[in-house]
Amino acid sequence: MSTSGRCLSRLVTLTALAALLALVAVTPVADAEGPVVLGGGSGLIVNGETMCTLTAIGHDNRGNLVGFTSAHCGGPGAQVAAESTPNAGVVGVMVAGNDALDYAVIQFDPAKVHPVNNIDGFQIDGLGPDPVVGDIACKLGRTTGYSCGVTWGPGTEPGTFVNQVCGGPGDSGAPVTVNNRLVGMIHGAFSENLPTCIIKYIPLHTPAVTMSFNTQLADITAKSRPGTGFVPIGAA
Repeated sequence: MSTSGRCLSRLVTLTALAALLALVAVTPVADAEGPVVLGGGSGLIVNGETMCTLTAIGHDNRGNLVGFTSAHCGGPGAQVAAESTPNAGVVGVMVAGNDALDYAVIQFDPAKVHPVNNIDGFQIDGLGPDPVVGDIACKLGRTTGYSCGVTWGPGTEPGTFVNQVCGGPGDSGAPVTVNNRLVGMIHGAFSENLPTCIIKYIPLHTPAVTMSFNTQLADITAKSRPGTGFVPIGAA
């Protein structure tokens, strides 16, 4: 082959290689993300618009992967997505609830969800008894994050108690723990006359009303609903 022929051949090869590289550069790479990580304190998107917080995740006595949040976030049939990974789409569906006790049971797709017992350092090691006056309770909400405070006593609504933890819109369903044991979920604010969360570093905010998780589980069990026999992931 002549020198001009070899040069032409190299030019064609380089041109083809450049075109291939350009094609690779603009071709979208398939989404390789794995299952969505969810645990107590994770943010949820209900029916594509309502922001709430996951109380806890684990298995019921039917072997289903289930979790909980507040009933006022949505009712049976509501679709649930993860705030952290909205592009993952629907990862669970609400399958039961009780407006009076303000709980909703979510059945998750185990192929789409990786359940954990620790979100941002907030750990749930299992279930605990209802707190008593003086117990220090802590919560993790998707809006106001982590806070702790003393338990003042029972609330005015059946199955509730009052803790000096802060909360805000979107924290509904947030887990409340004592010594890393789940005791309840955020239901609402105790008073509208004080701010709902911490002012700087001084806890001059209204206490939160917490629904007793034991009361909710008792109702679920009595009605043989999904969630019966619930055991949180990582329960010791």
